[in-house]
Amino acid sequence: MSTAPSMTASTMTEPTEFAFDAESDALIAKVLARYPESRKASGTIPLLDIAQRQMKRTTGSAWVPRVAMDVIANRLEIAPIRVYEVATFYLMFNTKPVGTWHLQVCTTTPCWLRGSDEVTAACRKFTGIKGWGETSEDGQFTMTEVECVGACVNAPVLQVNDDFYEDLDAERTVALLEALQRGAPPPAGSTTGRQTSAPEGGPMTLLELPVPPGSGE
Repeated sequence: MSTAPSMTASTMTEPTEFAFDAESDALIAKVLARYPESRKASGTIPLLDIAQRQMKRTTGSAWVPRVAMDVIANRLEIAPIRVYEVATFYLMFNTKPVGTWHLQVCTTTPCWLRGSDEVTAACRKFTGIKGWGETSEDGQFTMTEVECVGACVNAPVLQVNDDFYEDLDAERTVALLEALQRGAPPPAGSTTGRQTSAPEGGPMTLLELPVPPGSGE
């Protein structure tokens, strides 16, 4: 669970000022070192991500306020509208506060065929959220409808913050939400225990892994 100040998404307002902290500045230096001085605008997406993660650290809500976009534009020496355009185009960036747990429900065809309607209904019933983009009264959950997240073979998929939870149904969705509410998110991946994207019932080829899962090799 986040240790940021106890402010909910519903009570959070657009700040009047924003400054990158030391942790973010160190990351920005690494990002901008990748590009020629004349191509600093290429850092727009990385800097938006850094700003959003700083907001999560400091407020408990992962979003990018407009004043942060202005700071990014100034840092990159570009017009603010160029940052606004990127921030409002990509679903990965939130332009208003979100709850501690951002439930990003994929409803594109593969997930829909595999039961995303059940996942959506379970999320709504558990959180009390009625529409997309809304936050629960306790500030813990925000629900967003998203396009394909690229995990179709393990559909339906629910992305929570940065993590994918796959092979969901109504019951497993509720169990996931209960764990999140307790501040104890389960390991990301398939909720049925399947190995990566292996067939249901287990892999039929490559039955032995050359290295243990998660070894990083």
